[in-house]
Amino acid sequence: MTFSIVARSADGLSYGVAVASKFLAVGAAVPAAEAGVGALATQAYANLAYRPQGLVLLRTGVGAADVVAGLTAADPGRAQRQLGVVDRTGAGATYTGAECHDWAGGLAGDGYAIQGNILTGPEVVEAMRDAWLAVAADLSFPRRLLAALAAGDRAGGDRRGRQSAALLVVRPAGGYGGTSDIEVDLRVDDDSDPVVTIERLMGVHELLFTKADPATMLELSGDLAAEVRDRLARLGHTADTLDAALASWAGVENLEERLVPGRIDPLVLEALRRAP
Repeated sequence: MTFSIVARSADGLSYGVAVASKFLAVGAAVPAAEAGVGALATQAYANLAYRPQGLVLLRTGVGAADVVAGLTAADPGRAQRQLGVVDRTGAGATYTGAECHDWAGGLAGDGYAIQGNILTGPEVVEAMRDAWLAVAADLSFPRRLLAALAAGDRAGGDRRGRQSAALLVVRPAGGYGGTSDIEVDLRVDDDSDPVVTIERLMGVHELLFTKADPATMLELSGDLAAEVRDRLARLGHTADTLDAALASWAGVENLEERLVPGRIDPLVLEALRRAP
């Protein structure tokens, strides 16, 4: 009923899961990840206990293949389970029980585990693998996970249809304001085209919660400073300094993560120019 990718980033700091299914709120059931530890996906007739149990094993240094072996050996329902794991070293392992509904199977390699069940065929996991391995220099780790998920969706995905998708990514201090390890946690619970929708939500996430690129920042001086000050004043944001006025508006618009004193991110400027 589901197809997913579990992976580690090339720099070894991020772990994540991207998943889609003809199942309500798949993100509430399938993915689990912990920074510095690893990630896993439990699916088919999912055993949700695999998530905390698997993370405990990964935390103690058990490798991906042994996590799979340990979890399934202790589970009398293993014939109906499907599981993907990536450990802290980047090793990937996948498991498909003999009683999972066709088509079901998976692929694993260095840094990834891909699996799916009730799929249109093996072309789904093959397309996901190919997309994952076709590394694009301009793709972030979350975007790379979504590219693999979208490739599986285009290849046929869940043969029953579409309903939900999720993306979970962890990285040390990668969360909002650096105060958590959850870098991305997006869910589309009930939607006619959930993979497309979660890609759109990722774009909103990038705008609001990723840091500005220092190479693209614009100096707040001269005509640009005058324009920004005027636009902020018309929106009701005035202060002793331009930085303070910009921070007042950006806080309302949830753009505070992109602020740098004395400069402005082009994406922030674009959002300000679009403001009514």
